[in-house]
Amino acid sequence: MANKQIQKAGEGAQQLQADSMIVNVGIDEKRAREIYQEMNLQLRKEYSKEAFEIATSRVSEFENRLMPKMDAVDGALEAFADPSFQLLLVEAQKTAASTERPADYDLLAELLIHRFQKGENRVTRAGIIRAVEIVDKISDEALLGLTVFHSVTFFFPASGDILQGLETLDNLFGKIIYGELPVGNEWLDHLDILDAVRINAIGNLKTIEQYYPNMLVGYTEVGIEKESENYNQALDILKSNGLPKNILVNHYLNPDFVRLNLPSKEQIDSLTLNQQIVQNGKVSTLTIPINENQKKALKLIYDLYKQDVSLKQNNIKQLMVEWDKFPNLKKLREWWDKLSSSIQITSVGKVLAHSNAQRCDKNLPPLN
Repeated sequence: MANKQIQKAGEGAQQLQADSMIVNVGIDEKRAREIYQEMNLQLRKEYSKEAFEIATSRVSEFENRLMPKMDAVDGALEAFADPSFQLLLVEAQKTAASTERPADYDLLAELLIHRFQKGENRVTRAGIIRAVEIVDKISDEALLGLTVFHSVTFFFPASGDILQGLETLDNLFGKIIYGELPVGNEWLDHLDILDAVRINAIGNLKTIEQYYPNMLVGYTEVGIEKESENYNQALDILKSNGLPKNILVNHYLNPDFVRLNLPSKEQIDSLTLNQQIVQNGKVSTLTIPINENQKKALKLIYDLYKQDVSLKQNNIKQLMVEWDKFPNLKKLREWWDKLSSSIQITSVGKVLAHSNAQRCDKNLPPLN
């Protein structure tokens, strides 16, 4: 490792490293809950006796949502010893005390986890702080609309299989579209006021038919015509580079062609192959990345694709036919294509929307 750091300390001493938030300070769940209550004491002076009883109940519910989530993330409880995290925790407790919406407790918990995971980035940190402040102010429909908008621009299927890719998206939006999607512009104005988005008066929003085929271009590229000279050349390239023939698949949108089983050319660099090995009489599967020569070979095959605007447009039309067969994707398309304003999600909106998406589906990848 190029940046290996070794530190020594005397017996019983704590070791801290300047470029990490917290290292090895020994915070367990019991101590984390004690710190949580110590921070909570700061709220007592801000409320009347009657209001404090309600606030305490809500903050306790937030604690019960937060602690299991933090404990499930390796090293996250150590964050409770960090002064800046403690200050954010107090703000999260204030927001929890102010909100009557139970889902906000999970959302606040996701934001604090995100603070632990990405808190070294000051831009991200600032966005998280502001997001915590507005959780109790954002309306249900605005939060939902923001989350769906972010999900369209951030999450894409990894599968090269077209139907599997669409099914993955349909399952995702089935979880994320948990209520009635907002209409009109009031929810966008609301998000703009809260610094979650910037409304762009100039420029039009791309429709689903314009957007997704461009992001998943591997699905709609024409591919290589079967039994053609280019097809035979592609097979030779695969064979000479030790690549399986079945990486070329029948084009679901046009059966006269084949295509690489990838959602985009860019995914070639991260492609892996499964290799079966036998150890002690047992068969196991080993996943290995393809080598540089194999990457170049696949890119050469991609360059053999036929370039025909008419055929590609037919593929796009057929993709949308398949798209509308999935109920959640059809609902998304009908809503998205009616949006009248183009928006830019701010850093505040991104962390808020992503945390809400992860609240809906815990298997989603983290925000970069």
